Amino acid sequence: MRIIRKILWLIFMLILAGALIVLGYYLASTKNTTLNPDKLVLSEKNIVIYDKDGEEVNNVASFSFQQTVSINEMQSHTKNAFVATEDKRFYSHHGFDIKRIIKAALNNVKAGSFKEGASTISQQLIKNTHLSQEKTIKRKLREWKLTRALEKKYTKSEILEKYLNTIYFGHSCFGIQSAANFYFGKNANELSVSESAILAGLVKSPNNYSPFNNPEQCLKRRNCVLTLMKNNGFINDSQLNNALNEPLPITPTHHETNAGFMQFVFDELTNLSEQYHFTVGGKIEISTFLDVELQQHLDNITRKEIGCEKTILIADNRTHGYKACVASARNIRRLPGSLIKPLLVYAPAIEENLLSPATPILDEKVDYNGYSPENYDKRYHGYVSARECVEKSLNVPAVKILSSLGVNKAVSYLDKMELRVDKDDFSLALALGGMKQGFTLKELVSAYSSLSGEGVKNDCGFIKNIKINDVFVYEKKDMPIRIFSKESAYLMTDMLKTAAKNGTAKKLRSLPFDIAAKTGTVGTEKGNTDAYAISYTPWDCVAVWLGNKNNDCIEYTGGGLPCNYLLELNEYLYKTYQEENKKIPNFSRPKNVVSITLDKPSYYDTHTLLLADTLSPNEYRFTELFKSNCIPLKSNDSFSNPSISPPSLSVENGKVVLRFDKNSPKYYTYTIKKYDYATHTTVYSGEFIETFIDENIEKGKTYIYTILPAYKQQKGKQIILPSVSTKHNQTINDKNMMQQDWWEY
Repeated sequence: MRIIRKILWLIFMLILAGALIVLGYYLASTKNTTLNPDKLVLSEKNIVIYDKDGEEVNNVASFSFQQTVSINEMQSHTKNAFVATEDKRFYSHHGFDIKRIIKAALNNVKAGSFKEGASTISQQLIKNTHLSQEKTIKRKLREWKLTRALEKKYTKSEILEKYLNTIYFGHSCFGIQSAANFYFGKNANELSVSESAILAGLVKSPNNYSPFNNPEQCLKRRNCVLTLMKNNGFINDSQLNNALNEPLPITPTHHETNAGFMQFVFDELTNLSEQYHFTVGGKIEISTFLDVELQQHLDNITRKEIGCEKTILIADNRTHGYKACVASARNIRRLPGSLIKPLLVYAPAIEENLLSPATPILDEKVDYNGYSPENYDKRYHGYVSARECVEKSLNVPAVKILSSLGVNKAVSYLDKMELRVDKDDFSLALALGGMKQGFTLKELVSAYSSLSGEGVKNDCGFIKNIKINDVFVYEKKDMPIRIFSKESAYLMTDMLKTAAKNGTAKKLRSLPFDIAAKTGTVGTEKGNTDAYAISYTPWDCVAVWLGNKNNDCIEYTGGGLPCNYLLELNEYLYKTYQEENKKIPNFSRPKNVVSITLDKPSYYDTHTLLLADTLSPNEYRFTELFKSNCIPLKSNDSFSNPSISPPSLSVENGKVVLRFDKNSPKYYTYTIKKYDYATHTTVYSGEFIETFIDENIEKGKTYIYTILPAYKQQKGKQIILPSVSTKHNQTINDKNMMQQDWWEY
């Protein structure tokens, strides 16, 4: 017994010591932790936003803090929606739901992770307003102390009121009044059962459950909340059925003339909070890439009414941050039109060594199992180079190249750029942007960074870093993804430079620096629905979209007003850099991209890529860029070694007729000689002629003709034609025979 007593005493002392240690740690950790009533009320001081230079942005017009709503003014179903969803025993516990904590702990043990939480509304209010985002034991102890203090100081109604007036609902909406106004265009005390359920469902994930971002997920979440309300006795069957049949809001109901830079900042804040698992609440400090003067200039030039909606983004290609933007249609998805061609077709084909800027492509009528694309001008242009196809944004060659490349291979490049295409959309129509969903302009800007960034994609964002309650919870870091080689990206960029100089974006030709650009227009038989233009330099990317959310037709094409915006904004950027004594650099050509001189006659006559003859004059050669491992191997030696196809030979009505191939070089001189058994005579010496007729012949004689082509002083191989007799009419045009020595016949 004595031994048992000692063991029990030892256990008691160990438990007591442990309790004292825990108590001491608790007291030390929470020593200076006190409930601050001022933090439980949201004010504009809670949100501070900085521009690129670290200066506070004073006029943050895209969000506002609405007046606090009294809990007594709210309808019971609105309050109950949040209680049923977030904390069904809210009115019975004293800040901590022990049953829920035990259940969550058991479920986490079974799952082997901490997926399920057990925070009450009181705990959430404390976490949102008083604590940092760090996940430590100290923070948890402070949370417990502050929650106990909160429950002692305030009634349940007061706690719920403060919770609803400070919680973040996404889309820059802080507090239930702001959310009710944004999502439904009404006051918080006017919310229906369905609307209350939508807002209660948003708390868990404002981005994923937004009716404007993910309507399907929002509907499922709302219905789940309504079921919880019914199960907890907060609504009856009739209320449930009515709420289930109520439609979701389609667009924000309050007037939004310009979502602007700050709206994108808060949308990104919502996304980041879910991605990096931090709570939006307390004192929030957001550093952005905003260039205030550039934003003001952008606002000024887009103030004029144009009869449709617009989104314009300006990104810094060095920091991968957005410096300015306007957006009247928010961040919607649209079909990309021809903006997809460089990303899906041309750059991948160059990367796969199927294409170079000089590759000739036959622009002709085609039919792929009933799919017969047309060019914008309804014409076909014969053989055109890949560079010219990009310059003119021709449709048929783009589809042809995609057919050769393969849709699966092409889409794999989009996947790496995080441009997702539904499997049902896999077809050759993708070359022209034909798909169901499309992309946001932000996604396209990030994808084009793979070209401006020498083949490496970096996502562009609005936010540099975020501090909540003086602790950094996010800092933007580049996550580069190699999409194309440096060589492929440069060749694609160089082709887009041509589009900006002579092609669909030629309004930019006056800019005195390297700039690449692409336009795009989407439409139906009724008219155009979307107009795009995007440009980039090593320093900046400017992207423009015009259109309407409801797909109403617009009067613009990509090469029209969107290009005007590109020109004005790039001129402004150039002027700003000049004032700072900076010069926009040229695109840097990789060492494995070389300029090759090609033979022009072969290219245009036979559509083949041959190296130019060393003796060819300038007018018969042109240069183009190639990867060093894809240079044409054969040369055209038609200048250093003049040669032609043998002409046909005939006797017609007592005359000898020589007919030359019409593709024979026009830059040669031709010497024709005539031989008989006694004499030889030069019967012609001069430029190319298609037909030579020798009338000075004697009947009954046999003649032999020779042709000597020459380029300047460089004589070619003499052609000896078969003997011809004037005894009767005859035609000799057997090329095999003419290539043999005449005396063998």
